Amino acid sequence: MKIEINDNKKWQHSLTLKIILLAVMGLFLLIPLEMIKSIISERQQNSEKVRQEIALQWAGKQNVSGPVLNIPVRIIPGDEKAQPYKILFHIMPEALNVSGAVQTEKRYRSIYEAVVFNSNLGLSGEFLIPGINIDQKNEILWKEAYFTLGISDNRGLKGAVALKSGASVIDAVPGLMDTEVFSSGISFPFPLSEMEKTLSFNLDLSLSGSEDLGFSPVGKTTRVSLTSSWTSPGFNGNFLPSERTIDDSGFKAGWLITNLNRNFPQIWSGNEFRPANDSFGVEFVLLADHYQKSLRSAKYGILFIALTFLALLFAEMAAGENLHIISYLLVSLALVLFFSLLNALSEHLGFNYAYIAAAFSTITLLFFFLRKLVKNIKPVLLITGLLIFLYAFIYVLLTLNDYAYLAGNIGLFVLLAVTMAFSIKLRAFRIPQD
Repeated sequence: MKIEINDNKKWQHSLTLKIILLAVMGLFLLIPLEMIKSIISERQQNSEKVRQEIALQWAGKQNVSGPVLNIPVRIIPGDEKAQPYKILFHIMPEALNVSGAVQTEKRYRSIYEAVVFNSNLGLSGEFLIPGINIDQKNEILWKEAYFTLGISDNRGLKGAVALKSGASVIDAVPGLMDTEVFSSGISFPFPLSEMEKTLSFNLDLSLSGSEDLGFSPVGKTTRVSLTSSWTSPGFNGNFLPSERTIDDSGFKAGWLITNLNRNFPQIWSGNEFRPANDSFGVEFVLLADHYQKSLRSAKYGILFIALTFLALLFAEMAAGENLHIISYLLVSLALVLFFSLLNALSEHLGFNYAYIAAAFSTITLLFFFLRKLVKNIKPVLLITGLLIFLYAFIYVLLTLNDYAYLAGNIGLFVLLAVTMAFSIKLRAFRIPQD
């Protein structure tokens, strides 16, 4: 009886030592996990770099602002020694209506991809020309008036652009005649008559870009309507659509914005306001951003390792087996390699298929490895079932997005409850009674 107690204490001491060694091993395994996450981040940066290179060759993100009517005014100082100087008054349209159809396509370079688009936009509306009152003596230079249209990347313009107002048709000239309102775009010289009070306009614009198409609410009332075959739009900027429809055929969205919603007036002089800061629009989102999902899954790596170690310990005690510490190390390395394999496969297969392939390969490898080490098949099946549950559980967390944190905590609570219930049945965790 005395020898049995000593043997039991010796066995418990061995178990304690193994748990300590496994804890130390788990801490060291954080190093390869961090290395894998670093590689995933690097690949993600390479993908973003390729997108930027494609944008440089095609055209970048586009924001359309305007048109804006600009009227120069010559100020004549009261001091005869002072020289006259000019200021610009910028007048926003009373109404601005934009309607457009956007055609998207994916461009590839090696294994990386980016979204580019071609859009056909129709802009129309009218200006109410207010009286310009200045305290100083001045001369309004009606004949030097012009329109400006802000465009983020002029390389996206396709074909000629002309602004029509009544019987007048004015072709665009390259660049901006001033940069007080916009930093890039095109201009339309448009001499005015002092008697003109209302000015209607319309112009057609064929514009290419990549990833994002936005607009500035320069009109006192701005209406924008867009249609596209892209099925995963991301509406961004300062204003969301007042109405939208998204289905398998694409999306249709409409915005209605008034001057009360924005942060700039209808008329001002100088460079005090920038309408582009109040822009809104749509982003053509690539849903297959597998790098982000791979990086998120790698953050659960230590959870995989810890739960697998715990299951192996329980299986040892339940089946009376004794696995060498090196076996634990090999199992954990296979679990760590899963995340690198997942990222490598997802670059070619997409995340969903890559996850299935990597999980199946890892589980199969560990099943046959443990089957050769353990005579009793029950603990092997237990470990296999746990891994299947873990991989399915992590996949669900990756797809839930908004509810991932809640689902993760509920799942971990259930796992802890099951572990506690199972540990009660193991004699090794019971305190010997006197």
